Amino acid sequence: MSNSSSPLGLIAGSKSLPLVFADEARRQGRRVVAVGFEGETDPILASKVDEVVWLRVGQLSKMIGAFTQRGITECVMLGQIAPRNLFDVRPDFRAMGLLLRLKEKNAHTIFGAIADELEKDGVRLIESTPWLQAWMPGPGYSVGPAVTPELKAVVDYGARIAKEISRLEIGQSVVVKDGTTLAVEGFEGTDACLERGGRLAGSSGGAVAVKTAKVGHDMRFDIPCIGPRTVQTCADHGIRALAVEAGRTLLLDRPELESVAKERKVTVLTFFAEKSVS
Repeated sequence: MSNSSSPLGLIAGSKSLPLVFADEARRQGRRVVAVGFEGETDPILASKVDEVVWLRVGQLSKMIGAFTQRGITECVMLGQIAPRNLFDVRPDFRAMGLLLRLKEKNAHTIFGAIADELEKDGVRLIESTPWLQAWMPGPGYSVGPAVTPELKAVVDYGARIAKEISRLEIGQSVVVKDGTTLAVEGFEGTDACLERGGRLAGSSGGAVAVKTAKVGHDMRFDIPCIGPRTVQTCADHGIRALAVEAGRTLLLDRPELESVAKERKVTVLTFFAEKSVS
């Protein structure tokens, strides 16, 4: 974690993760200046940071300028931008040039290119994970019904599939049952994948969901996350367990997530990627 006393920049997308980060960074004594996006970032963020600059998605020059004009040399990127808005973006000239240079346009290439543009102007995109360790469980974590050897075997199978689809830039989650892959996450996102997998598992249920980070995953701009809603979705669609990668997954609203897991009898557990993909 940087020891700099200068403000820390925050590029804030939607959902609760930017809010969690802002609270923790300020608790640890760091001033935070955020860039938020109209129609995406939770307006509550304004009360949790020292300053927020509101922009439209695609205003790359203004985003970088918001940091450089305030002497910010380090920033983090957290939260999501709705896929529909990524395709409906009205980029400024700098963003247009960035997009035209990319041969492939996916989350990692786009955000990696944004990191390069920030670096050109003296702003380094860094990982936010040092501030978020309390929300990232390590090996051996589990909550809900007990983990059995049979469940561990299913998770190992699911982890191998999840790693492969993430390597191909398809998604990061799968739903499996009895050695069969029922659903693979695509453009629709994790929750829709869980719904589809649970439906295909049938009335007997018993499916297992596995969410992973890809090999070489750049944690600067895409940290795998689950929250209470994810566990609730599993329960609603007959998925008995949700496995996430140890040390590389954030549990949002962790007390509520654990309460939902116990109440709805969904096992939430971590796995070692090295063991799962060997």
